[in-house]
Amino acid sequence: MYKNFVSLLTICITVLILQGCAAAVVGGAAATAAVAHDRRTTGTIVEDQSIELKIYDLMSKDSRFKQQSSIHVTSYNLVVLLTGQAADQALRSKAEQMASSVDRVRRVVNEIEIGSTSTLVENSRDAALTTEVKVRLAKVQIPGFDPLRVKVVTERGAVFLLGLITKKEADAVTDVVRHISGVRRVVRVFEYI
Repeated sequence: MYKNFVSLLTICITVLILQGCAAAVVGGAAATAAVAHDRRTTGTIVEDQSIELKIYDLMSKDSRFKQQSSIHVTSYNLVVLLTGQAADQALRSKAEQMASSVDRVRRVVNEIEIGSTSTLVENSRDAALTTEVKVRLAKVQIPGFDPLRVKVVTERGAVFLLGLITKKEADAVTDVVRHISGVRRVVRVFEYI
């Protein structure tokens, strides 16, 4: 009986470990695929992630950000996009100053709105809109265009588009996005190659 229990326990532990490995393998494969499609260097991708974390860390040290704002930070090719809401202009400006102070940040695009934070319903609509935009981008008919090269951020129906793309690609992407139901405005934060 004891031997059966030990065998069963060993099998259960092995299965759990292998499930963790599978998740790590799948996650690693997804990350590798994303890097393969990106026009940024791997070093720049890592630097962008580091920039985002540093800005969030700076904001976390000021209780006003937690209590009076909902700010999202997106770094793409060392250009920082700030979206979301802040209670007042002082907090909005402080977020921009913090982002600008981080090493290697080339430019800050401050699209933080003054006002109350988004509701759960608004956040859900934005998530659905982001998904719709990504699906529609797959239909852009330009030779060599890869929709995975466009980063999409949505905030209260405003769609922000980032990426390293050609002017022709940017125009086609913008045209597709502006015709999607629910899109309030389109903001291009592209860099052209």
